[in-house]
Amino acid sequence: MSQFFTKILKKIINFLSRSRRSLIGGIVVAILLPVLLVSILIDILGIVQNPYFSFLIYLVIGPIFIIGFLMFLGGALFSDDKDNIGQLVVEYFEEELRRPGRFTRIRKIIFLTSLTTVGTLIVVFIVTFAGLQYTDTVGFCSQFCHKVMEPEYVTYKNSPHSQVSCVECHIGASSEWFTKSKFSGARQLLAVMRDSYNRPIKTPITALRPERGTCESCHRPEIFHGHKLCIHDKFLSDENNTHVQTVMLLKIGSGDYSGREAHDIHWHISENNKVTFITSKDREDIYQVSLVGSDQKKIVYRNNDHKLVREKELEERVMDCMDCHNRPTHIFLSPEESLDQKIINGVIPQKIPFIKRQGLAAIVKKYASQDVARRGIAQELLDWYREHYPDLINQERDLVDQAVRGVQEAYMENVFPQMNIEWGAYKSYTGHKNGSGCFRCHHENFKTDTGKTIPDNCDICHITLIEDQPVRDVAEFLKGLAK
Repeated sequence: MSQFFTKILKKIINFLSRSRRSLIGGIVVAILLPVLLVSILIDILGIVQNPYFSFLIYLVIGPIFIIGFLMFLGGALFSDDKDNIGQLVVEYFEEELRRPGRFTRIRKIIFLTSLTTVGTLIVVFIVTFAGLQYTDTVGFCSQFCHKVMEPEYVTYKNSPHSQVSCVECHIGASSEWFTKSKFSGARQLLAVMRDSYNRPIKTPITALRPERGTCESCHRPEIFHGHKLCIHDKFLSDENNTHVQTVMLLKIGSGDYSGREAHDIHWHISENNKVTFITSKDREDIYQVSLVGSDQKKIVYRNNDHKLVREKELEERVMDCMDCHNRPTHIFLSPEESLDQKIINGVIPQKIPFIKRQGLAAIVKKYASQDVARRGIAQELLDWYREHYPDLINQERDLVDQAVRGVQEAYMENVFPQMNIEWGAYKSYTGHKNGSGCFRCHHENFKTDTGKTIPDNCDICHITLIEDQPVRDVAEFLKGLAK
């Protein structure tokens, strides 16, 4: 028996020496299998918190291991060797089974062979499954291509959706969009490797899955109703950085769900009010708005201030969530908003005189990089306070340094020179800042053939209770209104 077994072993070695595919595949598998097992265990235990480590395991070592395994298997199955190894193995088993007392030995060999095969297949499955899972993680989406995706990752962490993974909105559960996203991701990786990506990255309007299906998977349309009290804090550019507030009642309204008649802001998404519009590709300029109401009559409003460009540069679409909430996660603030947010959160001490004014002057300047900006902002603020408030520098230097760091953060979280992202690079259509947003449609320039216009009065969407007034107890103010 031992001679026959030795013969088979020699045949296997001889076969591997002649079959380059199997030889290379066998070497790859033998080397990478223990490396993969240890690496996967480390990743599962969370010992290494680095997106590049996971990338190395599942998208580099894993695929190489699988290719090596397939090469080894393919070389063995499709060999044209005259002394086929499979036939020798069958002959060996037949001979052994004819001998009494050999069944136990054969069973051990079969068991060990099956265990090795199953174990290898399990590793292949884990690597394949974990690799796909890894490509859906926030770390892969935002941190792997650090330079490219840093702006999106930073703004994502500071957004209302920071606890929602990227794939929940960008891919979802649909197999169709899963497949599309993987092909799109492959193109994006190629663009990164070739350094041919856009700077700044364009908003992927056409690449996202249908917005209603995305948003309404969490934001239930049947409870889009009622009014919401909104308080907007800001600080003036005076010595005391005076804290003022705007308080308004936002008319969120209903989209015609659960028996509620469509009204106020979410009137636009009612199935009984189909709003379509012709717009530019970035949806900034709107040229025509059409409404088909419950009476099925079509009303067309044309923008008299715009001349239609070539048809291929326009698109007609049905209004949905993203036409107003176009920056629901990757939110880039204005210079004023970013500083106001840092002051209201206590990151920048309000007691530092003129910090709003001087901070604003420092961050609106153009810098070659974030490192240059960090140094330039610090230098400008410290020089100004040394000249105008030397006692503050001497007595409360820690507080001044805190203010400087807060101003730097306001810049670093919104401006990324390496990606050509300056203040205002991405516009938000929520509200009506700088004449955009709501006023793209709600403007007197939109008229029907009979002269009817789209309403543009403020009370349609909100009631302003306090506007840029010194901070007061809002609860007491509302009680006063009730009286």
